[in-house]
Amino acid sequence: MPETAPRVLDLFSGSGGAGWGYHLAGYLVDGCDIADRPHYPFAYHRGDALDYLNRLIDSGDIGRYTLVHASPPCQAGCALTVGTNHSQGWGGEHEDLVAPTRALLERSGLPYVIEQPNGRAKIRKDLTLCGEMFHLEVLRHRNFELGRWSTPKPTHPKHRGYVRGHRHGIRRDGPYVAAYGKGGGKATVPEMQAAMGITWTDVHEELTEAIPPAYTRWIGNAFLTARQEAFA
Repeated sequence: MPETAPRVLDLFSGSGGAGWGYHLAGYLVDGCDIADRPHYPFAYHRGDALDYLNRLIDSGDIGRYTLVHASPPCQAGCALTVGTNHSQGWGGEHEDLVAPTRALLERSGLPYVIEQPNGRAKIRKDLTLCGEMFHLEVLRHRNFELGRWSTPKPTHPKHRGYVRGHRHGIRRDGPYVAAYGKGGGKATVPEMQAAMGITWTDVHEELTEAIPPAYTRWIGNAFLTARQEAFA
């Protein structure tokens, strides 16, 4: 890909689901995550994502990026964690990194995307994407807050049926796999890879946390269209 291509900074990058989507949309991708991610398919910095972003801003190196994507940890607000903690009587004490992430992204001066799952995370739901929009075999709803740019929301199609597996003692079949957890009819690693279009990692935990690249491919293309229209 030419060095003149747009470049995205992929913060809290995980194993690269978001990054791969931007790559498919024609972006150069640089990732950052606090964990070791040997399967991440692009240039990678291991470290605290907010510290790294702060250093890029202070040094001026942030200027080499066209867009910043951030997927801060969601345990404080995601519906699955909140529901599990409540049912088990757990405290669920998790740090919410959405607000400090947004503050630094605003300071960067760049257009940005903040991604979170359904739940109590305090972000604007400028976009809500799900696998059915892209004919995937996984639903995996995700919300996106867009900073310094906008795009029309796509229509959310009706789901074609159930997520297959056991739910509350009932076994159901359906066109979607459960790409999280283990047991109870949850998806196998090969099923998750096929359902989400992820081939570069076979680590179960990484797959359960990843977003399908189709989401950020759509977002990346939408951003380029919006930028082109803004300068037309």
